[in-house]
Amino acid sequence: MKNLNSQMRKAIDLFSGCGGLTLGLRDAGFQVIASAEIRSEARETYALNHPETHIYHDIRIMDGSQVLANFGLAKGELDLLAACPPCQGFSSIRTRNQEISNDPRNELIFEVMRLVEELLPKCILIENVPRLLDDSRVETFKSTLAKLGYLFTGGVLDAQHFGVPQRRKRMILIGSRVGEIDLPSAIPSLKKTVKDAIGDIPSPDSAHRRPLHRLRQKFTDKILERISYVKKSRYELPEHLVLECHKKYPNGFRDVYGRISWDEVSPTITRFSHNPSKGRFLHPKEDRGLTAYEAMILQGFPRSYKVPLKFGIGKISSMIGEALPPPFALAQGRHIRRCLDHLEQEADLVKS
Repeated sequence: MKNLNSQMRKAIDLFSGCGGLTLGLRDAGFQVIASAEIRSEARETYALNHPETHIYHDIRIMDGSQVLANFGLAKGELDLLAACPPCQGFSSIRTRNQEISNDPRNELIFEVMRLVEELLPKCILIENVPRLLDDSRVETFKSTLAKLGYLFTGGVLDAQHFGVPQRRKRMILIGSRVGEIDLPSAIPSLKKTVKDAIGDIPSPDSAHRRPLHRLRQKFTDKILERISYVKKSRYELPEHLVLECHKKYPNGFRDVYGRISWDEVSPTITRFSHNPSKGRFLHPKEDRGLTAYEAMILQGFPRSYKVPLKFGIGKISSMIGEALPPPFALAQGRHIRRCLDHLEQEADLVKS
């Protein structure tokens, strides 16, 4: 394993995906010593951008005592264990289906709980969809770890209030055994619009040198005609271009084939953000959908972030859409670090 810088606070990122949370934590001053991710394409993308971090392939076979030994840490010395468990089973639409609500991925939060018990980190950060905040699994998670001295603060925060040019409401749960840590406050001065984020990016059909910007969904002539009529929403379509499903359910899925506005934040970037039939994902000006490059930037990733094109539009869009926006992660990490510094300084004063 690597030699660790003892002056930096150390973190582990579980369900790390392509690295959005790790990037934010790193920018906040954490050394992310290890991550865990089961998808091979996400691991490869992560490794390209975070070569200094050791990647475990599956949280279910991670052994806390071995992890501590690998990095020369004693139990209780890890500063932060962060986790973004898969959220598909918790979405408001999917949980209406009983079979999906029993999705085995929903139980992975208990693997996080097991590792907390084995590592005893000073702080825990859990991020997920808002619905998880009221789930019985979270209550079990909190009540079990409270016996180890953890105090929890949870709530729903919107990424647009932390420098992400996107509406994205997420559950944030912070646990600490060194003193209670509240949630970070919104920073209105950081608000960015779509135009701020991607307004200077030329058309992907121009001589743009970034291959990721040329990666986008290809459409039939009829779909292109449909897109050409949309200035704001699909309700502007002439009758012959309205989809039969929309005629049958005119008030359903209103954002489908909607156009993003330059002067607002974008809607939530999802794993389907390359496909305008899945949401409000039409470019603000051009008659096309978003490119993978634009979606990545609207998620708050730096333009220099590396994504292998070989994985194709589907897997790349999934990695980007399911990532935690780095500026949002930065805000959480910076807040937790400041609170840790303050709480430990107070504890040292009491001891002295």
